[in-house]
Amino acid sequence: MIIFLRHGEAENNVKKILAGRTPGINLTEQGKQQAEQAGEMIKSLNISTIYSSPIDRAMQTAEIVGKHCDVKPILDDRLIELDMGKFTMVPYTEIFKNHGNVFLKFYEGSLEISHNGVESFAQVQKRVFDIVDFVKNKHKGENVVLVTHMDPIKAMIGKVLSLKPEVLFELIIANASLNIIKYDEQNFYLSSINSMDSSRFHETF
Repeated sequence: MIIFLRHGEAENNVKKILAGRTPGINLTEQGKQQAEQAGEMIKSLNISTIYSSPIDRAMQTAEIVGKHCDVKPILDDRLIELDMGKFTMVPYTEIFKNHGNVFLKFYEGSLEISHNGVESFAQVQKRVFDIVDFVKNKHKGENVVLVTHMDPIKAMIGKVLSLKPEVLFELIIANASLNIIKYDEQNFYLSSINSMDSSRFHETF
């Protein structure tokens, strides 16, 4: 199986800013604790390999989880966060005020998104599907963790469930949550979404 793990809470999540690929955006203390909890959940799953986005908040999460599994993470650019273009380091409220619901427009493939230099959802899907195919072929019969960001995870879940843009917009992938995909030769199956330690069930996202 393939476990998609979103990074723990990071500074940009708290400030509600689109950090994109900006370096130096780190996990908060709560984010580190979330990663520890995820590591505890994952360690019994006999993980063979952990691949991680090269963005700081993802790498920090992967390192914490890797210690629980005794596995050293491998960086892979296919798991990287979106290139946010002109929206990089801009608060959500400012973007919504000036451009409307850019998140829905992103899933719809609006030209306004590409005109602002933002990576398209189709491009995200392509690289995510590529690493999934790679994992299927290289790690047959193994359990692999992919530490990444919200939209790469949505790209995979959207493929498995054939989700429309409106549903993708409403779907929230919680920080440091496990999203488990099982598969056979022909099909993918969503086994779990937003799995987390029970102490987090009261959280809102």
